[in-house]
Amino acid sequence: MIKKAIIFSCLLFLTSQICSAQIHINDGLWRGVLTLDVKKQIELPFIFNVYYADGAPSITIFNADEKIVIDEIEVKNDSVFFQMPVFDSEFKCKFFPGLLQGVWINHSKNYTIPFSAIFGQTDRFKPHVITRVDFSGRWETTFGIGTPDSSKAIGVFKQNKQILKGTFLSESGDYRYLEGIADGKNLYLSSFDGAHAYLFLGIMDEKGVVNGDFYSGLTGHEKFKAVGNNVFELRDPYTITKTVKGEPVNFSFINTEGKTISLSDEKYKNKVIIVQLMGSWCPNCMDETAYLSTLYNDYQSKGVEIIALAYERTTDIEKAKSTVLRLKNKYGAAYEFLITGLSGSVAAQKSLPFLSSVTAFPTTIYLNKKHEVEKIYTGYNGPATGAAYTKMKESTENLLNELIK
Repeated sequence: MIKKAIIFSCLLFLTSQICSAQIHINDGLWRGVLTLDVKKQIELPFIFNVYYADGAPSITIFNADEKIVIDEIEVKNDSVFFQMPVFDSEFKCKFFPGLLQGVWINHSKNYTIPFSAIFGQTDRFKPHVITRVDFSGRWETTFGIGTPDSSKAIGVFKQNKQILKGTFLSESGDYRYLEGIADGKNLYLSSFDGAHAYLFLGIMDEKGVVNGDFYSGLTGHEKFKAVGNNVFELRDPYTITKTVKGEPVNFSFINTEGKTISLSDEKYKNKVIIVQLMGSWCPNCMDETAYLSTLYNDYQSKGVEIIALAYERTTDIEKAKSTVLRLKNKYGAAYEFLITGLSGSVAAQKSLPFLSSVTAFPTTIYLNKKHEVEKIYTGYNGPATGAAYTKMKESTENLLNELIK
């Protein structure tokens, strides 16, 4: 009996080792699909690459010129789990040869979306016709057609044959890296970055107007209309958020180590201060953090300090610290990040009574050496916006150079 038990145990061990050894995610390009609406078969596609370094798998997701590297991957029996960098979301999948099936879980928004991926498929969207219109240019866009919450944006796109890339600029931030195709008179665009799952479906009419649908994650859906317009502009981002006259500029919150930090601390006296209102759940805030971390390295020695105020989507302080630290460490940001313990624009405004309102994350406040508000920039034009991003950086650095004189 003992001998049989030993043989049986050995067989179990060998079988488990063989099964484990068979789990090898195909290295190369995959086409992933998030099914936003199962009944209507609304699918958001994106392309990713699987590759191996020292025997361990890594994944790179592509959105136009953006590359998102995922290295927190666990392969267990016939299952594959991978955590998105920065954002609090993950994939849980079953592995089959050349196929992944499972879900994407967005913990920040508390929803789950069906996911599948097929190895070897390289078309983000599958074209149906050869002839196509050109969507290149600048588009005056209205989202939420016919609703009280309708808003304006500017679409900026470049088309190379069938491939279409670009983004939408809005007063609360840009829609980051969008990629897709022009197929006849149809426009297809998508982006997935671990926080946002964006899908745009549009068609150009005989007058050159594009009408379509914008899907965001599991529940977001609104109509949009885009008209070619090279002169249309949004409001100046420096004019949107106002200050309340007579209210002193000050705040105190804990940092990621649990220490209370105040604007009035000795460290910040006679310093030019950038106050970044942000959240680790916010892709535009991620883009701004990448820029500010570089800016801080260049300007700290000149008398500039940066303080990020994190408005997280959780009241769990320890979880908030963890998610903020992921963002901070990802971009090597050496400035202070404070955990407010609050979420949402209303809570942000109440915690900073010197502001009349907070309408967007990020919102960036520039204080002079006396800690008086010089300017407030609402929203963010990130690297996907091209010329608008360059203009924003030039404006920021010109302002800082004036304030440090």
